Amino acid sequence: MSATRLPAALAPWAGALSALSPELALALGPLVRRLDQLVGTREPVTDAPGEPDGTGGIGRSGRPEQLLPAEWLLAEEHPEEFLRRFVDRELLYLAPEFRSTATRGRTIVLVDAGPSQAGAGRLVQLAALLVLHRRAAARGSEMLVGVIGDPPGWWLAGEPADLLPSWLAARRPAEPTAEQVREAVAGLDAADRVWLLTSPRLADGLPGLPSGPATAAGGPTGTPRVLATEVARWGPEGATHVAVRLDRTELELPLPAADIAVRALRGAEFRRNGPVLVPAPADAVGPPGRAMPVFTTDATVLLTRGRHEGTLLATDVRLTEHKHTAVTRTKAHRLNGQVIAAGRTGRRLFALHLHRGRVLRYVSGRQVGGAAGFVVDPAFLGLDATVAEVLAGRPLLPLLRSGDDLLVPVAGRWRRIAPDGAVTDDGPVDQRAEGPHGFERYREPRLLERAPQPGERLARHLVHAGGTVAWSEDGKCWYVRTRLGEDRRLSFRENARVVGLVHDRREPVLITWSPDTRMVRAIRCDSTRTLSRFSGGTAPPVVHPTEPLIASEYPPGRVVVGDATTGRIHHVIGSNE
Repeated sequence: MSATRLPAALAPWAGALSALSPELALALGPLVRRLDQLVGTREPVTDAPGEPDGTGGIGRSGRPEQLLPAEWLLAEEHPEEFLRRFVDRELLYLAPEFRSTATRGRTIVLVDAGPSQAGAGRLVQLAALLVLHRRAAARGSEMLVGVIGDPPGWWLAGEPADLLPSWLAARRPAEPTAEQVREAVAGLDAADRVWLLTSPRLADGLPGLPSGPATAAGGPTGTPRVLATEVARWGPEGATHVAVRLDRTELELPLPAADIAVRALRGAEFRRNGPVLVPAPADAVGPPGRAMPVFTTDATVLLTRGRHEGTLLATDVRLTEHKHTAVTRTKAHRLNGQVIAAGRTGRRLFALHLHRGRVLRYVSGRQVGGAAGFVVDPAFLGLDATVAEVLAGRPLLPLLRSGDDLLVPVAGRWRRIAPDGAVTDDGPVDQRAEGPHGFERYREPRLLERAPQPGERLARHLVHAGGTVAWSEDGKCWYVRTRLGEDRRLSFRENARVVGLVHDRREPVLITWSPDTRMVRAIRCDSTRTLSRFSGGTAPPVVHPTEPLIASEYPPGRVVVGDATTGRIHHVIGSNE
């Protein structure tokens, strides 16, 4: 599977543009960005916090009067430790709560599928759907698309990859009428945010539907925002620019080139050969090669790249019986070139590293059989220059043993490497395992300890650990089947993503991370625990695939490892490597 890098200006759009081919994503990028700026001035992603409403939860920042009483006691009894925790941002504060009356309903997009919107109008609708879907997801709400003229309640929904083909197929032979728009708007909820994508002809014929924001009291009835589009300029090969009007603002925006535009309108550019990979900005990744540590196998060994390209750091973080936090020693392995994948199996540490256009095998511990000079052509692994650049800023890929062979997921495919270096394709990586921060092994169904059931296999979200499987359709209400065959139901309301699944004795526990607050929580059937000592990092924590271990890098360069069910820290890892 090939991988294509987006330019830095489109990096925030990697998720939304992943439903398109790389060529269309690049061609549509300028139109998407300009529309997002136009929409953003009228509909911000975040609302004002509202009025104070007491306290709720615990955070790592705040004013002095919000410090927990225990922290003031620590300041009196152990002032030096208090100052150390203050510098390392380990002090705990009461987090304020706010009461907001802002509406958080669905985003409803009504599209004109008539003849006047064919061609250029549909391209603007495509970009607008990506913009509105991304903004709805950022607010934690749902986006529904309705075709004007369809019966009320007929909605297109889902992620862009599922939504866009259905939208493209919705073509109507007649122009919609103002009465049909009124019927579509009449049955909506008061909290919904309504958008209408149409032509100036229909927009000007809606005097009862002003292009203004919905009021909190009156709801959306009669007040959708109208985005009207018509061709502004023509060239030898067709339309080159469109005039887009929203409220009293009108812009002239460029269209993609004719050849890619035609393929997009035929649906050919909705099928992709590989993920769109975006490297992190140079000023955001720190020293070269730094990436979040990761558990790649069932061994209790935390692996990461060092500051230098060929340094592989391995730390054994097995559960400790000490009552106090232990400072753990990290072993550095010196390899030539860029470390791609690694894994600890038994007493051996295996690694693959890219050096001078060749992939080499590294083994620490008792040597294994096979060719004396283990050399693999990077092309056989799908490892081109773009993929290698992206992997340099992400956690190490897992390197697993399968008999005498090695298994590694690269660029969306599992690759099997025989002892003599021969590479064979071993099937696709499940799309749920391709996360925004790299490969997520706890979402890969093929690594389950048992065969997945139909409901688990087809669910939109899936995580597993030690024979227990959790699945969900909306990412917030999860059904769990434990390794003992018992069923549980876990749920949360926060805008967070599940980053792991552990066990507290026999009970399953979901570990979540919120990208907004950077808080880490342990979700149980009957309670929620905030893991404050593992919160605050710029990236999600990593959770062990079988043990209740969690690791978080905060502040940068300092990793804490501990119990994912209690929040107790067992190890502190710091290295100048």
